[in-house]
Amino acid sequence: MNSMRSFISAGLRSLCRLGLVLLVVLLSPIAGGSESQILQQPVQATGQTWDFANANSNTRTTVNPRSHVWRKVREGGAGYSAVKTPEAGQLIQSNGEVWRRIRNGPLAKYGAWAMIATVVGLAFFYTVRGQVKLDFERTGQTLLRWTVFERFIHWYTALLFLLLTITGLSILYGRSLLIPMLGHESFAVWASWAKLIHNYAGPLFMVGLFTMVVIWFKDNIPDRYDLNWFKAFGGLVGSKHPSAARMNAGEKAWFWLLFWCGMMISLTGLVLDFPVVEQQRFILQISHIIHLSCAILLMIGALGHIYIGTLGTEGALEGMIGGEVDEAWAKQHHDVWYEDMLEQQRQMKKDGSAHKAMNRLRDISQTSIEQPES
Repeated sequence: MNSMRSFISAGLRSLCRLGLVLLVVLLSPIAGGSESQILQQPVQATGQTWDFANANSNTRTTVNPRSHVWRKVREGGAGYSAVKTPEAGQLIQSNGEVWRRIRNGPLAKYGAWAMIATVVGLAFFYTVRGQVKLDFERTGQTLLRWTVFERFIHWYTALLFLLLTITGLSILYGRSLLIPMLGHESFAVWASWAKLIHNYAGPLFMVGLFTMVVIWFKDNIPDRYDLNWFKAFGGLVGSKHPSAARMNAGEKAWFWLLFWCGMMISLTGLVLDFPVVEQQRFILQISHIIHLSCAILLMIGALGHIYIGTLGTEGALEGMIGGEVDEAWAKQHHDVWYEDMLEQQRQMKKDGSAHKAMNRLRDISQTSIEQPES
């Protein structure tokens, strides 16, 4: 039944089209004379003639009097606008197309390949090398490596970084990856939430980043052990693990990458978060390219940091969760820091013994004074 209705409706549409064609053919001789007269009349509104009869030919008798307006618009010329915001009178900005091509081209393409290559490289390295185990048996004696506040600010910043990574990648690759998976409507809902979360989580991440820089700055100043650490690839080359203070050279490299890229991400993020502060479009476009480039570098560095702190090194995650590490781990990976901690403990015991001795002498002296004469 449905197929019959479709066949009938298709036939009716074909008959209607045929009737229209016949009507045009019959009326064309009648309208031909008046049409030719109309086409040969000059246009008087602009004061210049325009040969409409030759409009389809390659040669025009005059130049379009409004072409210079369009040319000026395409070149970024500004006109009048009652809105007094920056560039409100600029109808078209050609640099916007350049920004779009850079964002959707090299940045998105090579950024994705770089992150995929990092994940594949780490997986291959783990398959070949495995986890870096402790060379010595655990002693059961622990040292305080991270205070409660240090652990709190680390996980606070790490969780915000993860949230910003998920939302940022959703915005960057949503059209190519998420729309085919979720559909346009579902992605539109998620994209609006992702943008909102990204805009509000960014300033909170800045607080954590600034705090980490302040409390760990002194521990990440380069020292004489760093060059040897890099030469030995952190202990992967040679039989002896290179010496390191509280932070080894790899941790310092991550700290300074986080510092510089994080600073650029924060500054450009504020520019993008608050476009009402008289920024021009060019400033917003440059800020976005810098923001995205530094974010991709930071995500690549974070992949290595997460790997080393979890699967890559035995005992590393324990310190950031519970705050303490076994003495065997400290001696193997941070021997200079380990010796410093032992020296501090010896000094504290020495100071404590001296303090107890002084208190003992004070008590004896006080007792002697208070004894009555016999």
